[in-house]
Amino acid sequence: MSILQTKRIEKHFQEGRETISVLRGIDFSTSRGEIVSLEGPSGSGKTTFLSILGCILTPTNGEVLIEGAQVNEKSLAEVRKRSLGFVFQQFNLFPSLTAVENVEYALNVKGVRGNEARVEAERVIDAVGLSDRRNFLPRDLSGGQKQRVAIARALAGNAPILLADEPTANLDTHVGTQVLEMFRTLAKQENRALVIVTHDPKVRSIADRVVKIQDGRLAA
Repeated sequence: MSILQTKRIEKHFQEGRETISVLRGIDFSTSRGEIVSLEGPSGSGKTTFLSILGCILTPTNGEVLIEGAQVNEKSLAEVRKRSLGFVFQQFNLFPSLTAVENVEYALNVKGVRGNEARVEAERVIDAVGLSDRRNFLPRDLSGGQKQRVAIARALAGNAPILLADEPTANLDTHVGTQVLEMFRTLAKQENRALVIVTHDPKVRSIADRVVKIQDGRLAA
């Protein structure tokens, strides 16, 4: 069964008297353990679509289903906490918190606190290979290490769906390749769906499937 599915997704924005159609009836699905590379030129709608998959934006028309249940206004907050992990192009780490504290804080937001949060934060920090950097502040980490913290934050709490927006954009080729290989290993080992919006052709090396968006539609 698909863990994440969309049906006839449309997204329109109003600019003055003009209606801009960004997404035009997208049907999409993915399952646990699958890695999808979501590609398309700038302005094609891929980041808007990722935001709808992540329940950050609400579609104008259509449905988003997670684990077979339609996402609605009442379930949005709970779905974001329980089912979704995000990795952004900008690392978005709190500069005054250590690596492990950044992950722990993300768990606190999801309602996991105290020793349970610390144990889980340490587990995922170890999983991304930063056990010797867990108590470092972001300013003392390299770009690749910061992205690993961001991935650990997304993994924390066992969300079954991971969404990444240009996760290698701020990394050099070698470090970006290392991060992608780690991403694939973790997604497969932990049986999580992973959707990556990207311009980086290296993502194809870890993807099970490439999906292209062109002019707000899935391209054949």
